[in-house]
Amino acid sequence: MRTAIYARVSTNNGQSPELQIRELREYCERRNWQITHEYVDAGISGAKEKRPELDRLLADAHRRRFDAVVVWRFDRFARSVSHLLRALEALRSLGIDFISLSEQVDTSTPTGKMVFTVLGAVAELERSLIAERVRAGIRNARAKGRKLGRPRKVSDGNLVVRLRNEGASWRAIGRKLGVSAATAYLAGSKRRLEISPRSEALIE
Repeated sequence: MRTAIYARVSTNNGQSPELQIRELREYCERRNWQITHEYVDAGISGAKEKRPELDRLLADAHRRRFDAVVVWRFDRFARSVSHLLRALEALRSLGIDFISLSEQVDTSTPTGKMVFTVLGAVAELERSLIAERVRAGIRNARAKGRKLGRPRKVSDGNLVVRLRNEGASWRAIGRKLGVSAATAYLAGSKRRLEISPRSEALIE
């Protein structure tokens, strides 16, 4: 089996990924797996969004350059539970096995495949909960009378000019058209509305 190993240490101050790499190599050797790629992020915090070698590993996974990924421990691989679930789901969709030595998770075995399925279900549940929270937030905002989405645009600048010439304030024009005073002002400006310097500097 073509195998990729991944190791990470947070800082270069006395820490070395060699311990992880040695154990990962020994594990693959015991299983007669061929290590085709080694990815090592040294001095990279686990909380960082960008990890060059991990990003390269995931890119190579999409190119099907290996059949399995072996890591020393979950927290060496992922920065959070949600990140771990997303990464495992991506590997599963590509048909790539995932092995974590410390947690003894091995998706190349029947038991490991079951764990993979459970993790995938947890990821799906997480997405559903997030979507439901978003929908609940939208319902709550609408119940309070808030307008959602992008601000409306004024399609009839001539109406803005006419209302302004009749003495209506920018705020009153905005209320009539269902937009902000600033949006009404910009629409009127496009029609080359002539207003005094005082009015131009101050939107009522």
